[in-house]
Amino acid sequence: MTDEVIKAGNGGHFPEGTAVVIGGSGGLGAAICARLADHGSDVALTYRSNRAKAESVASAVAAAGKRHHIAAVDVSDANAVQQFFDDVAQRYGRVHSVVFATGADISMTYTSQIDLDEWHRTIAGDLTGFLHVIKAALPHLRAGGGGAIVALTTAGIARHPPKDILSVVPKAGVEALVRGVAREEGRYGIRANSIGLGVIDAGLFHRLETRLTPEFVAAMKTNTALKRFGTAREVADAVVFLTSSVSGFITGHSLTLDGGFAV
Repeated sequence: MTDEVIKAGNGGHFPEGTAVVIGGSGGLGAAICARLADHGSDVALTYRSNRAKAESVASAVAAAGKRHHIAAVDVSDANAVQQFFDDVAQRYGRVHSVVFATGADISMTYTSQIDLDEWHRTIAGDLTGFLHVIKAALPHLRAGGGGAIVALTTAGIARHPPKDILSVVPKAGVEALVRGVAREEGRYGIRANSIGLGVIDAGLFHRLETRLTPEFVAAMKTNTALKRFGTAREVADAVVFLTSSVSGFITGHSLTLDGGFAV
């Protein structure tokens, strides 16, 4: 980030402009939007179909005294993603951070049993979708003098959880793209990092939990060093750290936020 960083009264460290949160209406995305606003940033967020939830998140941003913008965007549609970023830049003048907080509601299955249609949908939404976001965002980040990209991935890359292959494979690709952007775009003042998530008691996990036995859920918790699941607030605080000027010399890094699952 550049020297024009402004410090909000509540301790935020962001330049003029806005943070973009792809998937801002989700359980984790909502927490991220609220914390970015709490720390002094305007927020533009996308949703897929739940406009009511997106409007609720926007209200939380407004309650923090920051501006907001919401839009329905399918990240598998490159043109729609490009139009969204162009619109945001026109509204705010600058995009200073991009957070990729979306993820597929996958089946839990062994590699040998993957449904090929689900595979292609998941790759299109997670991996190809992230590429669409990067290609649309980079020109605006460059034009603004730099900024930060943060992608939510999975701790399963560090320690593979059985039946989670549909999450691990596309997110591993996302992390490879993050490292590529970090190496190639650093000269423009653009940083790129990822956060490998363990089980977080929010969002997709709440839907997944209904398909699992209580014994399996208990074992997931026992497998962490801290013997608990993470919270959406903890994820949001990590995102704020990696997008803000406080982490200005960190790029190409994957922060594992998993309570010690991979230890």
